[in-house]
Amino acid sequence: MRIFVLALNDVFDTGLATIVDAFATANELASMAGLGSLHFEVTVVGVRRNVRTAQGLKVPVNPVDICRAPDLVIIPALGFKMPDTLQPALARPEDKEAIEALRGWAAKGAIVAAACIGTFVLGESTLLDGKEATTTWWLAPLFRQRYPKVRLDESRILVNSNRVVTAGAALSHLDMALWLIRRASPKLAALTAKYLLIDARPSQTVYMIPSHLAHADPVVESFEHWARGHLAKGFSLGEAARATATSE
Repeated sequence: MRIFVLALNDVFDTGLATIVDAFATANELASMAGLGSLHFEVTVVGVRRNVRTAQGLKVPVNPVDICRAPDLVIIPALGFKMPDTLQPALARPEDKEAIEALRGWAAKGAIVAAACIGTFVLGESTLLDGKEATTTWWLAPLFRQRYPKVRLDESRILVNSNRVVTAGAALSHLDMALWLIRRASPKLAALTAKYLLIDARPSQTVYMIPSHLAHADPVVESFEHWARGHLAKGFSLGEAARATATSE
């Protein structure tokens, strides 16, 4: 299987390394599992000649325009963890070029996968429109706002929806890699998981911080601003609500 790992500038170091290491480990263990002929051909590609991670490490990449079309493309997370830094990053020319490449590969039949904040790049491509998906849990409100045509379920670690695969926050990169390995060989995926000491994690729910999600939701944030404004004027919440209803 020919796999591209699409590395953009400011790629999340852990995400990129996790994906590359998971497939490298699977390749090493294939003969032990009696699958000597199974091999994942992993190539890190980029739309820029020089790519650096979020921590400033230089990433050797192959230009996307000189590589043969892949069977699978994986988009690791970007290192922008909050809306105020992520949204400008998604407007970079580099990201727009990457999106065009993704659309081209998908049109040729490639499976497209993204984890954590990389799901936003996939969302920008419209390849998720009308499909189920997951994303990093704390950015779910922003994801819904930007991509209303996507059926989002941020409680799930991994979602496969018609040749488009998405995974949740941070270390779900590994869950995604193991799932993709499992498509080729369940036996090899189980062995790789044991060597990497990974247990099954079907949900993100236990990791979520409800108060963060509430404050990240623009509707909740707007209501809180409205309520605080009225309370500052000496209204009770009930009085403020009645005043608003009367004015309408």
